[in-house]
Amino acid sequence: MKAQKILLQFVLFVAVLAAIPAFLGGAWLVPKFWVLFFFITAFTFIVIGSILAVQRIKPNLYAQTFLATTIVKMLGCMAFALIFVSKIHIDHTIFLIDFAYLYFLNTAFEVYVLLCNLRNQN
Repeated sequence: MKAQKILLQFVLFVAVLAAIPAFLGGAWLVPKFWVLFFFITAFTFIVIGSILAVQRIKPNLYAQTFLATTIVKMLGCMAFALIFVSKIHIDHTIFLIDFAYLYFLNTAFEVYVLLCNLRNQN
């Protein structure tokens, strides 16, 4: 897949991902939800950017780069969640729902990009 197409899909994905909580309202959102949203989305953008860069430079390291950047994203998001929960007094159930919504859908998009790129290499 071409990098421009992936980045366009990412922008559309982020727009849809942001539209759902925007329409849902504040009852299902933790305070500073958008900080959490932009942090996880930025991590996802870094992962996608790095795997696209590695795909151009050394395509045989594509899957390993995906795994490494996903682990870094997971550890970074867990550290951010720990700091977020310890600094802001929030309802932990709502935070867990919001965090899972953002993290797992962003990870699913990363896997989608990985599968599409690996399929198109043959």
